[in-house]
Amino acid sequence: MTSRNLFICFFVAGFILQACREKPSAVSEEAPLITVAYPQQRSVTLYKEYPGYISAWNAVDVVARVSGYLRESRPEAGTLVKQGELLYVIEPTLYENAVKQAEAGVLNARATLDYARNNYTRMKEARSSNAVSEIDLIQARSNMQIAEAALANAEAALNTAQTNLSYCYVRSPYTGHISLTAYAVGGYISGATSPARLSTVYQDSAVYAYFSIEDAQYLTIVENLRKMKPSAADRKVEVYTRENSAPYSGTVGYLSPNINLSTGTITLRASIENPRGELKDGLYVTVRIKSAYKENALLVPSLSVGTDQLGKYLYVVGADNKVNYRHIETSGTVEDTLTIVESGLQPGERYVSKALLKVRDGMIVNPRLEP
Repeated sequence: MTSRNLFICFFVAGFILQACREKPSAVSEEAPLITVAYPQQRSVTLYKEYPGYISAWNAVDVVARVSGYLRESRPEAGTLVKQGELLYVIEPTLYENAVKQAEAGVLNARATLDYARNNYTRMKEARSSNAVSEIDLIQARSNMQIAEAALANAEAALNTAQTNLSYCYVRSPYTGHISLTAYAVGGYISGATSPARLSTVYQDSAVYAYFSIEDAQYLTIVENLRKMKPSAADRKVEVYTRENSAPYSGTVGYLSPNINLSTGTITLRASIENPRGELKDGLYVTVRIKSAYKENALLVPSLSVGTDQLGKYLYVVGADNKVNYRHIETSGTVEDTLTIVESGLQPGERYVSKALLKVRDGMIVNPRLEP
């Protein structure tokens, strides 16, 4: 090999060695730009959610109390009916005739009573002149009393006949939504001996939400709320029909006086206004209630918290800009976006707030504070 070739080889080797020495320096200068933030610290109210169901304020069966063929069925199933509105007409002919017979019986009883009273008056006058005996006077008085009783009985029979006739015209007990009718027009209804259900009216302008709490959780909530200043707001609840839906506001007005021994739970009931009728009897819901108040809670965005086999973690950035994997303990969420950190993070520490997949434990980063 000539001296010229040796010189070229030494020159290339020296250039490669110099490039290798400078490479780590280049990497250190290219530390990735990572967004970091400090945890929030403020007092928060904690909530718990429980499954529940909706029950109408009132739900009453509309029944037939007389027998006959169904002549009219006026309501359309599912519609709103008003209190006192005529819903059904049951064949009234027999009951109209019974009313006429009872009215005739009343007229007859009144005529008999008028005759008995006049007769008793004449007997008293005749007795004063000894024209009749005492027995005759007593008999006249007795006949008058019998006629009075007969009139009272006839009037009672008329009232019964009129009442039975009124049962032929079935009206809504209150304003609410009506269910399907159990009988078709022309069908025979046997309601005289035992009331026959025609439909059900649900009074649902306001509804109840029933839910149950485990006894241990109930005692914990009571203890936590006792530490706060009691107010009417503590009885407020939020009711959700589905995830991310707008909540309905309600107020707890009933607390069961006993624990259900078979389930170990206590039942609560909240009243909810339902002006649009969207909440239906039997609908399953989620009830959110106030459970505790925490002062100086440490909060981080839930999107900044990672999850692995060990649980929840954060990437904490130290003063040397080195990323540290940190296991944390949490105790729930606030406002659906913030996680409460109980341990594993201090108020003055920075954590990686975005792009968790771009960092790893021990990595040097260029931190940028989140605005």
